Amino acid sequence: MSLSRRSFSATLAGAAALALKAQQPSSRKIGYCIIGLGRISMNEFMPGVEKSEHCRITGLVSGHPEKAQKMAAKYGVPATSIYSYEDFDRKMASNPEIDAVYVALPNSMHAEYTVRSAGAGKHVLCEKPMATSVAEAQQMIAACKSAGKKLMIAYRCQLEPNTLKAQQAARSGQIGRVELIDSSFGFTIAPGEWRLNKKLAGGGPLMDVGIYCLQACRIMSGEDPVEVDARWNVLDHDGRFAEVEENLVWSMRFPSGLLTTCNTSYGTNTGGWFRVYGSKGMIEMQPAFSYDGLKLQINGKEQTVEDHNPMQFAREADHFAECIRQDKAPKTAGEEGQTDLRIMEAIYRSCREQGPVKLA
Repeated sequence: MSLSRRSFSATLAGAAALALKAQQPSSRKIGYCIIGLGRISMNEFMPGVEKSEHCRITGLVSGHPEKAQKMAAKYGVPATSIYSYEDFDRKMASNPEIDAVYVALPNSMHAEYTVRSAGAGKHVLCEKPMATSVAEAQQMIAACKSAGKKLMIAYRCQLEPNTLKAQQAARSGQIGRVELIDSSFGFTIAPGEWRLNKKLAGGGPLMDVGIYCLQACRIMSGEDPVEVDARWNVLDHDGRFAEVEENLVWSMRFPSGLLTTCNTSYGTNTGGWFRVYGSKGMIEMQPAFSYDGLKLQINGKEQTVEDHNPMQFAREADHFAECIRQDKAPKTAGEEGQTDLRIMEAIYRSCREQGPVKLA
């Protein structure tokens, strides 16, 4: 069949338009399926998605039908997109409205549900800590890579404006050479929390809130430690700490010679803060890890950027959406979570052996 010059030109123009459209980011919002309807998903992440620019909630996985139905009604999720834990991956695989999942389950379940979600063809945003071991983290990274799907760990602070401002000041020389970093995060935990179950949590406060202190040291310095030295204890013998530590204190030595000290607790409220001491000044964030109300001082001057809950969660949801749309690596990919687990495993080993542990 022959084409006239006009028809041929029209065909080329149409093909070019289609190619251009394919290159442009879609205006369709990225759909998240929420796996686990607990406090952080219902009270923080889902309101964050509602405030986001590029995301929406399009699926739910829960073992509590009444709770799932209530959340579905609130966020406009159809009943056909409410799944059980047993077969969510098989059913979710054929739902084109779900692009990604948000895994908000107890720590020991992160690996299984990340691997299953990737197998169902969905991208994964997983809460921290990424898993309970480096081996599990490797499985998660491999599963997502094999499926051609992205994996992001929900380190919301790495996208938070005050933390980024502090990071820039620490790394730019604004306070001179960074000499020391201190950080603390602890609270009094209530009896019966799943975080007191080692099988579910993988450890005590280090795995929960201590990881923020570890992240602060790594974010501010731009380095990973080469040696850790740590100690733990249990002082309140009231039954809460039969399986996990109550308090943990550790120090880290970095390649530059930087020394840091951190502590975390389930026995006392230490707040959540960090201080970066430089040869020409100091950076202080207190509170540093809360969902809002953060306070930043640089060289004694107030530098706080106002940021309200749930914007930290909206920001991380949008960042992952952008990574999916533009096919780029998330800022906090799986390898970031794996690095933290490698360091935390060394910290726990140091506690058991009561001596310093070198990291390769």
